[in-house]
Amino acid sequence: FPRSGTGFVKIRSAAAALIALSGDTPLAKYRAFFQFYAVPDGKVALITHSALRNLLTDLNQIPAIVGESCTLSCVEIATHDCFRGVLNSAIVEEKFLSWLRSEPAVLLWLPTCYRLFATKMVSHQARCR
Repeated sequence: FPRSGTGFVKIRSAAAALIALSGDTPLAKYRAFFQFYAVPDGKVALITHSALRNLLTDLNQIPAIVGESCTLSCVEIATHDCFRGVLNSAIVEEKFLSWLRSEPAVLLWLPTCYRLFATKMVSHQARCR
């Protein structure tokens, strides 16, 4: 999981992995990601380009374990997509959440895993013959 060759895992990276693998709803996970990666700017918190790049890189370590990681250019494309039409160097939480709700390809595995988890609890009264 460590991105550098030092053998150390950053606390923020470990927290992102734990949040991603939790059974919470995608929206709750997205809000937690924002809280961990946002930087304070006066009375508001913002996600910068580099913070979003770090978040996406950290989260892509999870599918990499099963050989499904995306390339670094995939992270760059997603970062650019999130900031499309934004004139500032950082975005507020609502813009961040809106982008994540659109299910960007780089993180498509995250809501998919939640849907699979949620359907485990579904039971039907129908019988097969």
